[in-house]
Amino acid sequence: MTTPVAESWTLAAPPADYVLGHVRAVLPDRLLDDSRIVVRDGRIAAVEPHPAGSSSDVDGQGLLCVPGLVDTHSDGLENERMPRPGAELPVEFAILSFEGKLHAAGVTTVFHGIGFEESHGRGIRRTVEQAEKVCEAVDTYPGGLVDHRILYRLDVRSPEGLAALRERLEQVPDGALVSHEDHTPGQGQYADREYYERYLVGRRGMSEVEARRHVDQLIVDRDGLLDVREEALSWLGARSERIRLLGHDPSSAGEIGELIERGGAVAEFPTTLEAAEAAREQGLPVVVGAPNVLRGRSHNGNASGRDLIERGLVTAVASDYLPSGLLAAAMLLAKEGIATLPAAIALVTSGPAEVAGLTDRGRLAPGLRADLALVEPREPWPMVRSVLWGAR
Repeated sequence: MTTPVAESWTLAAPPADYVLGHVRAVLPDRLLDDSRIVVRDGRIAAVEPHPAGSSSDVDGQGLLCVPGLVDTHSDGLENERMPRPGAELPVEFAILSFEGKLHAAGVTTVFHGIGFEESHGRGIRRTVEQAEKVCEAVDTYPGGLVDHRILYRLDVRSPEGLAALRERLEQVPDGALVSHEDHTPGQGQYADREYYERYLVGRRGMSEVEARRHVDQLIVDRDGLLDVREEALSWLGARSERIRLLGHDPSSAGEIGELIERGGAVAEFPTTLEAAEAAREQGLPVVVGAPNVLRGRSHNGNASGRDLIERGLVTAVASDYLPSGLLAAAMLLAKEGIATLPAAIALVTSGPAEVAGLTDRGRLAPGLRADLALVEPREPWPMVRSVLWGAR
């Protein structure tokens, strides 16, 4: 007897072998209506038209079947740990709680952004001690519905962050994702410092005068750390063959050139059209944020992710801080004709898998992990009906 997917393995892992039938499979180059997906030992064995009269273990009821979403940059765990200022929750509980949101969003692989820095510049207290604690919790999480991984984020003007990350990377296998960033107001993400000041006024309750003075002092303090910045960038370059290096918030063709010289592999959240064009000309994957795509613009005046996608300059979309935004952004792009449905889904599946160097997931293809999400393309926003995780 065929079981409807909505009544099947929504609370437990699917068996190693099963057949999912009557789905609309989103393949890399086309949509295959009324198809079936054969899974053996947690991997896809076949994606094919559903033979007339044949049975399946689970009836997909005509839902879209997409690869499990891959999120290469998620800061959501940070918000889950501190849902209100001063209300810090145990990190192990935060991972479990946040996993439920990821699962509901169709995400089967997530890279938690963990900042190696000592700062309180934008209202979020980040410390090296905190970073190490979260890394340990992610590493030892017993596993559930999502493949939890780490995106190591280094503030290149933080001597404490640099020292701690150096030690940390000696303990992890090669291929770790490392993103280097410099959030000093007046350049990069906050090229227009007024956006930074407005953030302080709106989120930290400062007056305009207080915010301006705070940013002035922050720039002075961080200008005294330029030697640390040079040391950090030099060290990252020397280690680039053992890590997957992402350049965060590149703003110019010159910065893209410098990223490539130090062995950088990915341009993450380029802030200008110039930087995105230069990255693609040099063959680098380009990542933008889902909230930017949904809004149609950056929250701080930088390049529009939707515009960059329309120009063919984007290879992957990350949640940034909103897991539910991934699928919604992809479906919006398809709905508005900015990308075909297969191309839009690729931005949140195979594109991010390429960014992370993961070759075993991100597409509905034989031999790959059977990480599957069943989606109802409702209006105005899609709904994830079930997620089948292929890890054994």
